Amino acid sequence: MRTCRASAAGKFTVVLATIVVLAGCGGGPSPRAWAASVCGALTPWRSEINKLTSSTDEQMTAQTTPAQAKENLVRLFDGAERASEAARRKVEKAGVPEAENGEAISAGFRSSLGMMRDAYGRARDTIDGLGTGEPTAFYDGVRAAVATLNMEYDASALDTSKLNSEELKKAFDEVPECH
Repeated sequence: MRTCRASAAGKFTVVLATIVVLAGCGGGPSPRAWAASVCGALTPWRSEINKLTSSTDEQMTAQTTPAQAKENLVRLFDGAERASEAARRKVEKAGVPEAENGEAISAGFRSSLGMMRDAYGRARDTIDGLGTGEPTAFYDGVRAAVATLNMEYDASALDTSKLNSEELKKAFDEVPECH
Protein backbone atom coordinates (compact mmCIF):
# COMPACT_ATOMS: atom_id res chain seq x y z
CA MET A 1 0.00 0.00 0.00
CA ARG A 2 2.79 2.42 0.81
CA THR A 3 4.18 2.02 -2.69
CA CYS A 4 0.86 3.04 -4.28
CA ARG A 5 0.55 6.09 -2.05
CA ALA A 6 4.12 7.11 -2.65
CA SER A 7 3.66 6.66 -6.38
CA ALA A 8 0.41 8.68 -6.41
CA ALA A 9 1.97 11.38 -4.25
CA GLY A 10 4.96 11.52 -6.57
CA LYS A 11 2.72 11.90 -9.64
CA PHE A 12 0.70 14.62 -7.92
CA THR A 13 3.90 16.50 -7.05
CA VAL A 14 5.12 16.30 -10.66
CA VAL A 15 1.75 17.55 -11.99
CA LEU A 16 1.66 20.38 -9.43
CA ALA A 17 5.23 21.40 -10.24
CA THR A 18 4.43 21.40 -13.96
CA ILE A 19 1.39 23.65 -13.39
CA VAL A 20 3.44 26.08 -11.30
CA VAL A 21 6.21 26.23 -13.91
CA LEU A 22 3.74 26.74 -16.77
CA ALA A 23 1.82 29.40 -14.86
CA GLY A 24 5.02 31.37 -14.39
CA CYS A 25 5.86 31.32 -18.08
CA GLY A 26 3.28 33.86 -19.18
CA GLY A 27 2.74 32.55 -22.65
CA GLY A 28 0.96 35.48 -24.30
CA PRO A 29 2.28 37.14 -27.42
CA SER A 30 4.58 40.12 -27.21
CA PRO A 31 2.95 43.53 -27.65
CA ARG A 32 4.38 43.82 -31.19
CA ALA A 33 3.18 40.35 -32.21
CA TRP A 34 -0.26 41.01 -30.75
CA ALA A 35 -0.58 44.42 -32.41
CA ALA A 36 0.44 42.89 -35.75
CA SER A 37 -2.19 40.14 -35.36
CA VAL A 38 -4.91 42.60 -34.38
CA CYS A 39 -4.12 44.99 -37.24
CA GLY A 40 -3.98 42.00 -39.56
CA ALA A 41 -7.52 41.15 -38.44
CA LEU A 42 -8.87 44.69 -38.53
CA THR A 43 -7.46 45.89 -41.86
CA PRO A 44 -9.52 43.56 -44.07
CA TRP A 45 -12.52 44.06 -41.78
CA ARG A 46 -12.34 47.85 -42.21
CA SER A 47 -12.06 47.45 -45.98
CA GLU A 48 -15.08 45.17 -46.06
CA ILE A 49 -17.13 47.47 -43.82
CA ASN A 50 -16.20 50.49 -45.96
CA LYS A 51 -17.21 48.63 -49.11
CA LEU A 52 -20.48 47.52 -47.53
CA THR A 53 -21.19 51.04 -46.26
CA SER A 54 -20.71 52.46 -49.75
CA SER A 55 -22.98 49.78 -51.17
CA THR A 56 -25.61 50.53 -48.54
CA ASP A 57 -25.48 54.23 -49.40
CA GLU A 58 -25.90 53.34 -53.07
CA GLN A 59 -28.88 51.13 -52.26
CA MET A 60 -30.55 53.95 -50.37
CA THR A 61 -30.39 56.23 -53.43
CA ALA A 62 -30.68 53.68 -56.25
CA GLN A 63 -33.78 53.43 -58.37
CA THR A 64 -34.70 49.91 -57.32
CA THR A 65 -37.91 48.37 -56.11
CA PRO A 66 -38.34 47.97 -52.35
CA ALA A 67 -38.04 44.19 -52.82
CA GLN A 68 -34.70 44.57 -54.62
CA ALA A 69 -33.43 47.06 -52.06
CA LYS A 70 -34.52 44.76 -49.22
CA GLU A 71 -32.70 41.78 -50.73
CA ASN A 72 -29.54 43.81 -51.29
CA LEU A 73 -29.56 45.44 -47.85
CA VAL A 74 -30.16 42.14 -46.07
CA ARG A 75 -27.23 40.65 -47.98
CA LEU A 76 -25.02 43.67 -47.20
CA PHE A 77 -25.76 43.65 -43.47
CA ASP A 78 -25.32 39.89 -43.35
CA GLY A 79 -21.89 40.38 -44.93
CA ALA A 80 -21.02 43.05 -42.36
CA GLU A 81 -22.13 40.77 -39.54
CA ARG A 82 -19.99 37.90 -40.87
CA ALA A 83 -16.98 40.18 -41.44
CA SER A 84 -17.24 41.51 -37.88
CA GLU A 85 -17.41 38.01 -36.44
CA ALA A 86 -14.42 36.90 -38.53
CA ALA A 87 -12.40 39.86 -37.22
CA ARG A 88 -13.53 39.13 -33.63
CA ARG A 89 -12.41 35.50 -33.96
CA LYS A 90 -9.02 36.58 -35.33
CA VAL A 91 -8.52 39.00 -32.43
CA GLU A 92 -9.53 36.23 -30.03
CA LYS A 93 -7.05 33.89 -31.70
CA ALA A 94 -4.33 36.53 -31.24
CA GLY A 95 -4.57 35.80 -27.51
CA VAL A 96 -3.79 38.11 -24.64
CA PRO A 97 -0.74 40.32 -25.05
CA GLU A 98 2.00 40.28 -22.46
CA ALA A 99 1.46 43.91 -21.56
CA GLU A 100 -0.01 46.08 -18.85
CA ASN A 101 -3.81 45.65 -18.96
CA GLY A 102 -3.38 43.03 -21.72
CA GLU A 103 -6.41 40.99 -20.67
CA ALA A 104 -8.69 44.04 -20.47
CA ILE A 105 -7.45 45.41 -23.79
CA SER A 106 -7.92 42.09 -25.57
CA ALA A 107 -11.38 41.68 -24.04
CA GLY A 108 -12.27 45.24 -25.07
CA PHE A 109 -11.38 44.62 -28.70
CA ARG A 110 -13.36 41.36 -28.76
CA SER A 111 -16.35 42.92 -27.03
CA SER A 112 -16.40 45.90 -29.37
CA LEU A 113 -16.32 43.68 -32.46
CA GLY A 114 -19.01 41.44 -30.96
CA MET A 115 -21.28 44.42 -30.35
CA MET A 116 -20.72 45.63 -33.93
CA ARG A 117 -21.49 42.15 -35.24
CA ASP A 118 -24.72 42.08 -33.23
CA ALA A 119 -25.73 45.57 -34.42
CA TYR A 120 -25.34 44.50 -38.05
CA GLY A 121 -27.32 41.34 -37.36
CA ARG A 122 -30.17 43.30 -35.77
CA ALA A 123 -30.22 45.74 -38.72
CA ARG A 124 -30.36 42.80 -41.13
CA ASP A 125 -33.20 41.19 -39.20
CA THR A 126 -35.13 44.45 -38.96
CA ILE A 127 -34.89 45.11 -42.68
CA ASP A 128 -35.68 41.49 -43.46
CA GLY A 129 -38.89 41.90 -41.47
CA LEU A 130 -40.06 44.99 -43.37
CA GLY A 131 -42.87 44.70 -45.86
CA THR A 132 -42.19 45.94 -49.38
CA GLY A 133 -45.76 46.65 -50.51
CA GLU A 134 -45.65 50.34 -49.57
CA PRO A 135 -42.37 51.97 -50.71
CA THR A 136 -42.59 54.97 -48.39
CA ALA A 137 -43.16 52.80 -45.32
CA PHE A 138 -40.38 50.43 -46.39
CA TYR A 139 -37.79 53.19 -46.87
CA ASP A 140 -38.87 54.86 -43.60
CA GLY A 141 -38.26 51.51 -41.90
CA VAL A 142 -34.87 51.19 -43.57
CA ARG A 143 -33.89 54.69 -42.45
CA ALA A 144 -34.95 53.86 -38.89
CA ALA A 145 -32.98 50.58 -38.96
CA VAL A 146 -29.88 52.37 -40.27
CA ALA A 147 -30.25 55.12 -37.64
CA THR A 148 -30.43 52.46 -34.91
CA LEU A 149 -27.46 50.67 -36.45
CA ASN A 150 -25.42 53.89 -36.44
CA MET A 151 -26.33 54.55 -32.81
CA GLU A 152 -25.43 50.98 -31.75
CA TYR A 153 -22.27 51.08 -33.84
CA ASP A 154 -21.15 54.31 -32.13
CA ALA A 155 -21.95 52.82 -28.72
CA SER A 156 -19.81 49.77 -29.50
CA ALA A 157 -16.66 51.81 -30.12
CA LEU A 158 -13.72 50.74 -28.02
CA ASP A 159 -13.06 53.19 -25.17
CA THR A 160 -9.28 53.28 -25.30
CA SER A 161 -9.03 55.86 -22.51
CA LYS A 162 -9.45 53.07 -19.94
CA LEU A 163 -7.18 50.60 -21.71
CA ASN A 164 -3.82 52.27 -21.44
CA SER A 165 -0.69 50.32 -22.19
CA GLU A 166 2.39 52.21 -23.30
CA GLU A 167 3.84 48.96 -24.66
CA LEU A 168 0.83 48.37 -26.90
CA LYS A 169 0.58 52.01 -28.00
CA LYS A 170 4.20 51.83 -29.09
CA ALA A 171 3.63 48.48 -30.81
CA PHE A 172 0.61 49.77 -32.74
CA ASP A 173 2.66 52.78 -33.85
CA GLU A 174 5.61 50.64 -34.97
CA VAL A 175 4.38 47.46 -36.62
CA PRO A 176 3.93 47.73 -40.41
CA GLU A 177 0.60 45.81 -40.31
CA CYS A 178 -0.97 48.83 -38.59
CA HIS A 179 -0.01 51.36 -41.29
